[in-house]
Formats: sequence, structure tokens, C-alpha cells
Amino acid sequence: MADPAVPGYSPGFKKPPATLRLKRKRLRRSDPATTAAPHPCGAAPRAPSAPARRNPFSRLDNAPRAAGAQRERERRPPAADGTPSAAPFWQLLEPVYEDKPTRKAEPSERTDILTLTDDLNLPVAVPEVPSSPRHEFPADWSIKTRLLFMSSQPFTWAEHLKAQEEAQGFAQHCRATETNLPQSVQEPKLSTELRCAFQQSLVYWLHPSLPWLQLFPRIGADRKIAGKASPWSQDEALQQVLMNDWSVSFTSLYNLLKAKLCPYFYICTYQFTVLFRAAGLAGSDVMTAVISPTTRGLREAMRNEGIEFSLPLVEERRTRKQKNSEVNLETEAANSLEAGNSTEDGEEAAPSDDDDESFSWLEEMGVQDKVKKPDAISIKLRKEKHQVQMDHKPESLALVKGTNTFTLLNFLINCKSLVAVAGPQAGLPPTLLSPVAFRGGTMQTLKARSINAKARVHSAYEDIFSLEIVGPVMPHSLHSLTTLLKSAQRGAFSAVLYTHEPTAVFNTNLDNASPALNKETACKDLPACGLHPKALDQLSQCPTLGKSSIRFLEMKDYTYTWKS
Repeated sequence: MADPAVPGYSPGFKKPPATLRLKRKRLRRSDPATTAAPHPCGAAPRAPSAPARRNPFSRLDNAPRAAGAQRERERRPPAADGTPSAAPFWQLLEPVYEDKPTRKAEPSERTDILTLTDDLNLPVAVPEVPSSPRHEFPADWSIKTRLLFMSSQPFTWAEHLKAQEEAQGFAQHCRATETNLPQSVQEPKLSTELRCAFQQSLVYWLHPSLPWLQLFPRIGADRKIAGKASPWSQDEALQQVLMNDWSVSFTSLYNLLKAKLCPYFYICTYQFTVLFRAAGLAGSDVMTAVISPTTRGLREAMRNEGIEFSLPLVEERRTRKQKNSEVNLETEAANSLEAGNSTEDGEEAAPSDDDDESFSWLEEMGVQDKVKKPDAISIKLRKEKHQVQMDHKPESLALVKGTNTFTLLNFLINCKSLVAVAGPQAGLPPTLLSPVAFRGGTMQTLKARSINAKARVHSAYEDIFSLEIVGPVMPHSLHSLTTLLKSAQRGAFSAVLYTHEPTAVFNTNLDNASPALNKETACKDLPACGLHPKALDQLSQCPTLGKSSIRFLEMKDYTYTWKS
């Protein structure tokens, strides 16, 4: 018999496979032309629109497949526990659509987590230059939507908490109990103190509480909220009741902040986010509120209400331009002095008349009556062009400080544009997020899930463990979780941090506006706010990340390195 067209290929009816593998999920086909297999034994060709399906009677080891895809599937061993819960993490670790070379680093090394970030489609690429190792990472005031911790040690201590441990964790949170763990916990799974502290670190407070709606993030959340029940959207009386209740909760949070019983809280609207911080935090000795992003209309409304605010990033850019212009002027002056030595005494340069004779060239051409000159409104709009251009951008960050924060409180309560009037979020009050309890707030917990999988290293497979945290992760929660992992994972873990991008600009250093001259006086009453002393010490430092946030965090030998 003549050799087949494809070397090594034999019809399926001659050599049926010993085992038929059941595919759990249909693979996406990026290129049907490359993934389609030839029809064995004169099978009828399928329609061009229908995706090609593998012949179940052909051998898996000799049937022609897409380059690299079938080899990756065959080399992959089954999950250790055999449950479908491990399936999503398999796709994160080993994509079947690319024929990648064998990794030469261990799963705990930095290269694996960077590969993982590519698979998870991070919105911002992770820089290649890490920071220098330190015992603490800088304060990150942005809100994280997801954390993915990875370690060579298992996270079994973080799953299946007992009812007593869960209740103890809630009690510790409400009583602001400080938990000080040893540097290394020998048996994390058997440590009740560790498991209770883990439950304590997952708690946050939210208003309003509508279980069928995802209330964070609010910017760009119309698609997720669309189609959900919203009885208040067409009922003005119900909208007024919701806003009155929201105003009471907002005022309660502000009073706690003023008394230094609440360190900070967030207001998340469908257009912008506001971060209120108590005096003594972020290097400031007065209460501060930062708003981002803002628009020209919002800033004009705040000015009309008598709210004094500044635009730190705009002022910083203006100062930098002034310094550059001064350097240029000094250079020009030096050049003019050199040129003046060669000119006659008493000769001076003629002053510039561009402002007075800006249209003189039209008269020289004789067309001054035919060309329409810009009116006063056009000139004003042109001057305000740079203000409009920065709308909805990080550069539009507005800073309110001191007693003006109280005026901002009244402005936000009475602001009509705070709530959407149309769309899926119509009539829905903004979301309040706080690390401590407040009037009208509802206790919520971040969602935690541990996943065990295998990663390919050289020609073998090794266990890799991960812990996923989903929800609005505020700065104090990030510090608490990393402190727990430091003890439970023996000082070795890495994490990918997913940032809510509109809040990344909150890491801008604002100490030039109101520096804390006496740190001890500014932070005198802050220990009563309910945060751990180490977390409070971190948040009291001046922000150093600028307009960026921490995207990747790694601990090795009990020291941190991070990338922003």
C-alpha cells in the first residue's frame, strides 16, 4: 500500500486509540485554517462556516494538529484533585495557543509571575526595573480590584475557616484588636490566631448595600449594572429616600474622620472618586480631600460654592516650565551680553510689539477688512483650552484641605451631578468605602480563594500555590494581608496587583501644599482610628509613587521589592 500523504499518519479505523479523552472546554480557534485537520478516509468536507472538529477515531499522537497546541495538551498531567475548580488556573499558567519555550526559572522566581501577568492581560505593563529591597513597601492609596498571591508554600491555612474562627475575626475587627504574629509560623494550617487575623483583614464597610448590584467600581460599570433590577430609576420619591440615607452616612463618616476615629474613606461616583484623609496621613497636618478625575464644569461649580482648591499636578508642571524658561532666559542673556560687546554704544534692541500689532501684517497685505478677527468669546475659549484638555485625565486632580473639606461635604450632598440622571446607574447614590464602621454602613468581606496547580519547570511539573483576593482592596487591607503572608509563607511570596486606574493618581505627593511640621502632634490621636500601628505608620508617610501604583510586589528573605 502506498505511503499516506502525511508521514506517520494512519487511518483511525486501523489503529483506534486506547483511550478517548473528554475535553472539558472547547478551545478557541484563532485561525481555522491552521487548526483544521484533513478529513480522514474520504470524509465529507464540512461547510466553511462551521468550525473543524477532530475525528474521535484518529490517533492523538499521529493526527496532524496545530503547531504546538496538541503537544502542550498531551504533556499536561491531570489535576491533582481532579476537580474542575483547577481548570481556570491551568489556562493562566499554560496557554495552549502558543508554543512557548521551556521556562528556566522556578515557579517562585520573578519570571513566572511576570509571565502570569501577561496571561491575565494586565492593563499596564510591568516595568523591568524593580525597586531596591526594603523591609516595608510604600503606601499605595489606590484601590485594588484584585490581588493574586503566589508562593511555593501552600495556602491551606486560608481556606475553610471554622465558624468560631470567622466569628472571632469579625470581633477582632470591630474591637480593633492588634494581632502580632511571629516572624514565621511553623504550622499555619493549625494556627487559629493566623486564621482569625486573616478573616479580620478581609473586612470592610460599604454603603449603600444592594446585594444584586456590584457597587464597585462605579466608573465604567454601566455594562455590569445594566439589566439588573433598579426600582428607584423611575421613582423620584425613592431616589430622595436613598439620597437622604446616603447623606446621613456621608456625614457620619466625615465626623469620624474629623475626630480621627476613621483614617480615610472613599466616595465612588459614576464620574469621579473622592478620597478623604484624616490629619496626619500622607504627610499632611490637616484634613485633605483629593478628587480625580475632574472636569471644568465641576471645578467651576466648586469655585462658585466658595471651595478653595488647588491643582497640584498642573502647578507642578507650571513650576517646571518656569524653571526651564528661567534657564533659557539666563542663556539668552549671556548670549546677548556677548553680542552687545560688538555693537555700538547706546544701541538697544527694539521692544516687541506683537501684542499691540498682532494683526499689522494683515494691513500690510491689504486684507484687514476681508479677514474676520476673533471676538472676545473666542479669545477666552482659546485661553481656557488647556483647562478643558486636561478634563478626565490624572492631571485634573483637585486638592481640598483644611476647613474647605467641610464646604466640600455640603457641596457633594447638594450636588445634582453626583448621581446619574440616565442610564443603568440613574438614581443610584455613590458608593462609600471605609475601613471602619459608620452609620448606615454594612459589613462586607473580600472574596478569597486558594488554588493549587502544577507549573512546568524544564521537563517536570512542580506544585505552585496561589491565593486570590477579589473586591475593593483598600490600603490598610493590602498592608494587613502582606503582613500575614510574611509570617505564613516564611518570608517568600509574590503578588500581582490590579489597580482601579482612576485612583492611581491618589499616590501623588501633596506635602508641598500643607506639610506636617510636627509629625508627633499631627498623629497624636490617630492610634484610635482602628488600624494596626504599622499600617498607620506606613500611611502617615508622604506618597512616593507619583501618578502610578504598585503593580507587582515580591518578598524574598523578608524584604520587599516592587514595581510600579
